[in-house]
Amino acid sequence: MNKNNLLALETDNPTQVKLARLWLSLGISALVASGFYSILLVLSRTPAIQDMIPLLDFFHIALVVHVDLSVLIWFLAFEGVLWALLDNGRFISMAKFSFWLCTMGTVVIAVSPFLGADQPLMNNYVPVLVHPVYFAGLFLFGAGFLLLVLRALFFSSSDQASPALAFALKAAAFAAMLSMVALLVSYSGLPGQLKDVTDFEIFFWGGGHILQFTHSIMLLIVWLWLASATGSNINIKPNTLRMLFAIAVAPVLLSVPIYAMHEVTSLEFRDEFTQLMRFGGLAVLPLMVMVIVSVFSTSGVDALMRPARNALLASIILFSAGGILGFMIEGINVVIPAHYHGSIVGVTLAFMGLTYYLLPKLGFRAAVSRAARIQPWVYGGGQMMHILGLAWSGGYGVQRKTAGAAQGLENLPEIAGMAMMGLGGLIAIIGGLIFVVVTIKAMWPAKA
Repeated sequence: MNKNNLLALETDNPTQVKLARLWLSLGISALVASGFYSILLVLSRTPAIQDMIPLLDFFHIALVVHVDLSVLIWFLAFEGVLWALLDNGRFISMAKFSFWLCTMGTVVIAVSPFLGADQPLMNNYVPVLVHPVYFAGLFLFGAGFLLLVLRALFFSSSDQASPALAFALKAAAFAAMLSMVALLVSYSGLPGQLKDVTDFEIFFWGGGHILQFTHSIMLLIVWLWLASATGSNINIKPNTLRMLFAIAVAPVLLSVPIYAMHEVTSLEFRDEFTQLMRFGGLAVLPLMVMVIVSVFSTSGVDALMRPARNALLASIILFSAGGILGFMIEGINVVIPAHYHGSIVGVTLAFMGLTYYLLPKLGFRAAVSRAARIQPWVYGGGQMMHILGLAWSGGYGVQRKTAGAAQGLENLPEIAGMAMMGLGGLIAIIGGLIFVVVTIKAMWPAKA
């Protein structure tokens, strides 16, 4: 390939294609399973409907599984798709083993509530169900992901990728590996065994914050790739692009002195990681602004690329909204989930858009239907209503991680905000369902 193509990540290598297909299938499967739980989540917090749901405790069980499937596993599996594009065929058994470990872990997590896992802990980043089955699923997935990251960082390189984006993929793998190391250090710093929400909060706090930099870098890679594929002219020299990605990942290095200077149980440790993500995340702004300006100054795209283009635009809007809301958080209320839902959905939409782009390149049928074209706007529009409803209600003090009567909805503004949240959530579920149906239809083997 032409190495001068700054934004090229080709997918014509058979090994790369096979691995990418596997990871994409795992990611889509996780979304299907999370969709089941998301329906219960939205209904349990929607005025009028919430009173008809007798199993209030199941809200928290469903929330745990939904978050871990739709954020943790979907994100990391799709990032496996991107890292597969660096594959050079070395240690292929390691690649396959990591995939099957992650697959087994995903299955165990998805079915664990039906195998007795019924003690939810609503800690940040990776909420858990306190049960050996659920822990086994997390361990299997974590072990597989660690192998995936180590291989991407140390044993993979590709002549198919431009040096700039290959560097970016390595940078994302470095941040992911550092997050796994952080988990081990945090575990060693705990005064006792993992047993309650405080222990798990401490355990995942440092690593969870670091992992967000992996997601941000992957988001930028996808934005650049989709922007270039849909006709945007991004004039960045290769060395400049590498420098911008180096700046984006550099803040994770500050996690080392944070761990060295503070006990993981200390308030200072918690506060400094919060500030690291809040202000360290601004390191992606230079590249974000360049992409956004280029994308919104480009118009017109052929029908084949319209679904990917729409997803790119919706991703930029939602991710930017989530970032803005992050600086508006005051107290512990539903502005917090409004912030991270915006950011998370921004990443999800980008991954959806790249899925549309990659389908024919991975040997599947292209998604060019009207449903594929409108899906990003249905999903993104619903999620925008969802986060705006949460942000509005948060201004009136509605607490996060509550449901039913526990929300304390008494005044019209609070009820209106949460009703908007519920309606937006239901619309987003429809948009997510459209994506899953369109994608599975494209991936399903054609009839002979």
